[in-house]
Amino acid sequence: MPEFDPAVSARRVIETERDGLDLLAGSIGETFVATVNRIAEMKGRVICAGVGKSGHVARKIAATMASTGTPAYYVHPTEASHGDLGMIGEQDAVLALSKSGETKELGDLIAYCRRFGVPLVAMTTKADSTLGRAADYLLAVPDAPEACGETRAPTTSTTLMMALGDALAVALLETRGFTAADFRTFHPGGALGAALASVADVMHAGDAVPLASQLAPMSEVLIEMTAKSFGCVGLLDDTGRLAGIITDGDLRRHMGNDLVDRPACEVMTRNPKTGRSEALAADALREMTAGSLKITQLFIVDDAHKPVGILHLHDLLRVGLS
Repeated sequence: MPEFDPAVSARRVIETERDGLDLLAGSIGETFVATVNRIAEMKGRVICAGVGKSGHVARKIAATMASTGTPAYYVHPTEASHGDLGMIGEQDAVLALSKSGETKELGDLIAYCRRFGVPLVAMTTKADSTLGRAADYLLAVPDAPEACGETRAPTTSTTLMMALGDALAVALLETRGFTAADFRTFHPGGALGAALASVADVMHAGDAVPLASQLAPMSEVLIEMTAKSFGCVGLLDDTGRLAGIITDGDLRRHMGNDLVDRPACEVMTRNPKTGRSEALAADALREMTAGSLKITQLFIVDDAHKPVGILHLHDLLRVGLS
């Protein structure tokens, strides 16, 4: 008997599922487009349902939709038969998952959709099944070989359902023009929330911003710099535009007995890097750390190049960016 090699087994599983995904990609057509258009125009929610492994996939699809701008939730078909059907309204749609299309627990849900005219979207490998025939929209899943061989445990089939659910959620997202800012509304916490935070969410604004006139004596600039504790001061021209910046490094380069008496414009670094409040904080971090001249502070300016905030590297690290 040949020695078993887990790596060979793993590669076979992945290749089998990859082949199934290729079949799925080639099957996307007009029915998928019609399904997306129907859901996009709805005012209600997408109720995802399934039993067993299909139920786990249905839960994930509902969660992905809900976080990307398509109101959705999961209902267990058995619970639906015991009262939860009342949660489904005429403006909703049902997305039912079943590889065979003959999952008996879906029977009451199918009948409810027929009775009240609730659109039924089926995700199944069997178009001529009970679920397939009852569906208003059939999202056919290729009946590809399961990756586990003789046991036929759901592997390839659940992967294809998961991928098709992702495709549906993303197509709806793009149809609606759902943006990163919208996405962050549903993901305020964790690394994902940090990655989607805008500069405006993180920056310091108002009186916290260290600013002085470029004509002010360095004695005044040093007081402002010390009071605001950012290690820098933004210098303004007579129109309020950001003309330059003075940092700790500038002070060291110009250190001398006459430093405090000199005007700020003789000490400042002109045309400093700036950012915009609507930009992603992650992009601001890349701007601050790119290349050899890394900076720890970034002034945020408006369309007129007037300062509206300041961003410190520590602020970005504090919200979880790195």
